[in-house]
Formats: sequence, C-alpha cells, structure tokens
Amino acid sequence: MEENSVRKRRKDEQSIQSKEPKSTNLQKEVGLISGICIIIGTIIGSGIFISPKSVLSNVNAVGPCLIIWSACGILATLGALCFAELGTMITKSGGEYPYLMEAFGPIPAYLFSWTSLIVIKPTSFAIICLSFAEYVSVPFYGNCKPPELVVKCLAAAAILVITTVNALSVKLGSYVQNFFTAAKLVIVAIIIISGIVLLAQGKTKNFENSFEDSHVSVGAISLAFYNGLWAYDGWNQLNYITEELKNPYRNLPLAIIIGIPLVTVCYVLMNVSYFTVMTSTELLQSQAVAVTFGDRVLYPASWIVPLFVAFSTIGAANGTCFTAGRLVYVAGREGHMLKMLSYISVKRLTPAPAIVFYGIITILYIIPGDINTLINYFSFASWFFYGLTILGLIVMRFTKKDHKRPIKVPIFIPILVTLISIYLVLAPIVSKPELPYLYCVLFILSGLLFYLLFVHNKFSWVQKISKPITMHLQMLMEVVPPEEDLD
Repeated sequence: MEENSVRKRRKDEQSIQSKEPKSTNLQKEVGLISGICIIIGTIIGSGIFISPKSVLSNVNAVGPCLIIWSACGILATLGALCFAELGTMITKSGGEYPYLMEAFGPIPAYLFSWTSLIVIKPTSFAIICLSFAEYVSVPFYGNCKPPELVVKCLAAAAILVITTVNALSVKLGSYVQNFFTAAKLVIVAIIIISGIVLLAQGKTKNFENSFEDSHVSVGAISLAFYNGLWAYDGWNQLNYITEELKNPYRNLPLAIIIGIPLVTVCYVLMNVSYFTVMTSTELLQSQAVAVTFGDRVLYPASWIVPLFVAFSTIGAANGTCFTAGRLVYVAGREGHMLKMLSYISVKRLTPAPAIVFYGIITILYIIPGDINTLINYFSFASWFFYGLTILGLIVMRFTKKDHKRPIKVPIFIPILVTLISIYLVLAPIVSKPELPYLYCVLFILSGLLFYLLFVHNKFSWVQKISKPITMHLQMLMEVVPPEEDLD
C-alpha cells in the first residue's frame, strides 16, 4: 500500500546516495557524552536557579537544607542504578513503560503511558517553556510583570522550535542538548567558583549554628524531600531512548554513574554559594535566587545569570521533548496509543508523529495558564510509578531468573528505593490530605475505561475511522511503520 510505495521511494533515493542504506528504525546515534548531557541537561532546569527556597522553607535552617539536597541526590542515584539494571536487561525505549509491561503486564503499563502522556510529561514540558518565556521577556518590561499573552506566545514558539528540531533529526536534537548543557554548566561553574572564593575570604557567618531554629518533623522532612526530588526529576530520562544508545550495556550505566553524582555535587555547592551572600530569611524572600546572587556578586556583569538561566530552561525543555517523544512512540508500537504514533519518518528516521503529537498536547496545556497546581498533585503519581517500576525489578528477580542481566544491583537497593517511594507517595496525602489527590487517582483509574474500549476490545468502528486518517497522515508526513513491525 502507501507505506510500501513510500518505503520503495526512500530505498531508491538511498541507493543513489549511499551504498549502505539504513533500515527504517530508530538509529543508534546517541553516544556516552550525549547520554551524560541528556541526564544533566534534563535534570538541571530552572529550579536550582530560581527557587531552591522550596526545600529551605520546610526545614527553616541551612544545615538540614544541605543534608536534604545531598540525600535527594543519593536517592536519585540509587533509583537510577535500579533503572540501569532494568535498561540493560530490557533494552527497549520508553522508560518505565516496557519494564512495567514485562513485570506486571499491559494494564499497569497502559495506566503509566496514559498518565504520563496526557498529564505528567506535557505539563512538565509546558512549565519549563513558560519559565523560559518569562525569563526572556522580563528584561523588556523593566519592573513590570510581562503580559500573560506575550509569555504564552513565547512559550508556544519555544515548543514549536524544540518539537521541529527533534522531529527533524536525532543528531540535531542531541547536538542542541550538548550545547545547552555546556552553557548551563558554565553558569553553574561561575556560581560555584564565586561561592568558593567568598568562603575563602571568610564569608561563613550564615553557616554558624546552621541547625539552630530548624523545623524537623516527619511531615516537614517528607515535603522537603518532595521539593528536592522534583529538582532532580529527569534521572531516568536516558531509559526513554535505550534503543538509540550506542553500546547501551556500557553507556547507559556509565552515563548514570557520571551524570547524577555530578548534578548532586553541583546542587549542594550552588546552595552553599547562595548561603555565602544570603541569610535563610533573604533566600526565602528572593523571587529568583540566582539573580539575587548575581546582583550581589557579579555586578556589573549580573546580566549573565538571566541569559544562562534561559539557556538552562530551553536545554531542559529540549531534553524532555527528546525523551518523552519516545514514550509516545513505544506506546503506539505496543497498540496502547494510535498505531500512527509508532511510525518512523522515512527521510529523517525519527519518530516524527510521536514528537508532533507530544508538542500539540503541550501547547494545549499552555492555554489555561497556571498549571503548577496540577503538576504538584500529579508529582506524587510520578513516584508511585517509580516505586511500582522498581518493585517490578524485585519481582523479576524471582519470575525471570534466567534473563540476562549485564548489571545487577544489590537487592537491598531496589527494596530501599521502593520503601522510600511508598513513603513519598503517602506522606503528602497523610500530612495534608486534599481532595485534588482523589481526583488525580480517579483520573489514573479512568485510563482503565479507555483501555477496555480501545485496546482490549478494539471495536471495528474505531478501526474504520482511524484507517483513512492514518493513510492520509502517512502520505502527508512521509512516515511508515518500523521495519520490525512489518510482516
């Protein structure tokens, strides 16, 4: 049919252009350096520059704050090591999705893809782009707040550009990620070195009696952890593109072991730098902590900070789009989303339909405005699925004993991370129960209705409607199913 004619045309073109035509599949074009950049670039977004006060506000003292930041980094590293075992055992893209499918079957995997694709991933992408738009537009409006329409239009433009870049080329997307990661590491280095110089000059007053007046309780610590771990979110991003990693058995664990501890060290040292020039009270009152730091330490070159924070946010947005598009692709390939979303561009060899779909959903979330509240209530769902996935690792130690495991973490690590995940899911609900948490659970469970209607039963009328749409979109976008899916 049309897909075969498109494929034939592509092969005819390639026979002229190259003696070694590539198969119509995602290509292994992401190396170790690009893998490290994806981890660092996705984790370090706008949060550490703008509002590290979220952790401090729960514990009210410098000492516990720095301990929480360090502990969050250790937990993220332990979780990522568990994902390294899963990623080298099941070398499929899509993050938690293929692991849940292997461990527990299609329903938990579908509920994960349903929750992630409809809410968690696009809202995260939207928030990062809105942060970028606000930071870029602020200098043009002096002391006034930028108009909401301007911020939304800039955010939409950023989403369109990032989506286009990632739909055009895997290499281009990874080059963009490498550039912005290098840029954000420059500003991180500037802040850390400035802090070390200030400490050497004796600016240690704010570290005296660093545990005095601290507010340490089970509820406060859990909420502080919650906010800290949100800043570390992205530690599992490389598992979303396992199929595109060169030598995943080596590069996946190595990128994790290098990338996440490096981010942890950066986060702790940046907080130390902030406290050299700001008291706890001043830090809590600051609207943008890195900007306040720049105004006090880097003046008259303080303009560097907002510029590089803009680079940081756009880099995080690019990393999020690069990896999340693969979840859409894998869910489509497994029949849990529209089959069209699993198709590959015959010219670019990218999951273009999946990335475009993801970009459209994200732009829709920009329209309502404030979505921070929504993401707060769904962040506990993220840790529910993290915990469920790592529980799946424990389960597969018994149910799939003969599975090849190039990396095998000690069993106490997944058990510990699973227990902490349960704590992180339940703690905010117990300490401050609110009705929106119930709405969130109901939304996740509502995915079962769609699963029964469109995946399990596969009504013929759905096929009749989707078939001509798929055919026309195929011709428009020049995409075909991956070759391994063709009989």
